[in-house]
Parts: sequence; C-alpha cells; structure tokens
Amino acid sequence: LTKDIWIPQFVALAAFSQSMDSDFTFTLPAGRKECFYQTMKKDASLEIEYQVLDGAGLDVDFFISSPSGQMLFSDYHKSDGVHTVETEDGDYMFCFDNTFSSVSEKIIFFELILDNMYIDEEPDDWKEYVHGTDMLDMKLEDIMDTINNVKARLGKSVQIQTVLRAFEARDRNLQESNFDRVNFWSVVNLFVMMLVSAVQVYLVRSLFEDKRKIRT
Repeated sequence: LTKDIWIPQFVALAAFSQSMDSDFTFTLPAGRKECFYQTMKKDASLEIEYQVLDGAGLDVDFFISSPSGQMLFSDYHKSDGVHTVETEDGDYMFCFDNTFSSVSEKIIFFELILDNMYIDEEPDDWKEYVHGTDMLDMKLEDIMDTINNVKARLGKSVQIQTVLRAFEARDRNLQESNFDRVNFWSVVNLFVMMLVSAVQVYLVRSLFEDKRKIRT
C-alpha cells in the first residue's frame, strides 16, 4: 500500500495489490481527506466495509467514484457502512473525508473484498492421468468442489473475525473514553461537594459565634 499527496487539500492516494481481500487501519487527521484506488475488471464485484474505531463523534464522510468519475455512493457523518459495486474495467476511488472536523482525528478501519477477479485458467490435463475413477463413490470433481467450498467458508470466517475485531476495538475505545469522562466528572463532583461542605460548616459556626465584647 502506498500513499501520495497530490493536491493542496492534502488528499492522499493509495493502490492495492490484486488480492482477494485487503484490510487496512489508518489515522485520518483533523481537516484532512484521504482517497484510495482499487483497479477492477469488468463483471467483477467490489465490496468495501468501513468503521470509525476512535475519534470524537465516531463519524466520517465516505465516497465511492467509478473510473469515469461518477459518484456511486456517499455517506455523511457515519460511523460505519458497507457498499457493494458491480465493476467495470478501471480504477475505482473511495475517499474518507474528515475536513468537517478541525480538532479531532479519526482512526478508520476498512476492508475490501474482491470477487470474480480471476478466471481459473488451469488446464484439466491432470484428469487424463487418472484412471479407475468410476469405481470411487465420490468423483474427484466432487472432492474438488468440497475443498473449494471449505476454502470459501474459511475465507468468510476470517473476514467475519476481522470485522468483529474492528467492532471490538471501536467498543473498547468508546468504553475507555466513557471511563475517563466518568472519572473526570466524579473528581469534579467530589471537589464541589467538599467545597459546599466547607462553606456550610463555616456558615453554621458563624451563626453561633458571639461577637459582642465583654467588659470586665
């Protein structure tokens, strides 16, 4: 993954390798916008899921553009989202925009899932060297289908676990932020209570003080 700043608004670009699944976590500074490119083929599928893990408001603006520059999806001030695009040949751009925040940076996780990017071009010559398969209860093709099915389900399990880890990280950051906030206001309340108690004691004592002078 590479980045490059290309316009004065500090927009960053990135390119992904042609893997079936890619996930990335990055920090988006306040007042910044970062964009990423993914090269796709015709009749393939691009699915992107993102989550804001940390930062005030837990929100970000999100956009997806086609190779022709057409806006496909746009989210405003959202903490997470999932979008699927049936693609054509070209580079798809998706951007995370935090320019609406001038103070808080955001930690963002996103995952790309690419389908139908490759065509199985492996020859079937191996079948010519297999003899006696009619005697088997299960054909080799059925075994290969089963193996591929297991592989696909394992890949889906890995994807779900990655998303769950992102949810866990966001919830943990939110809980830690709430914990710090509760501790801060607890200290403030304790200080106020001590101050009020001291004032009340002073006022009560002042009521019973005899300020008259005694002559002897």
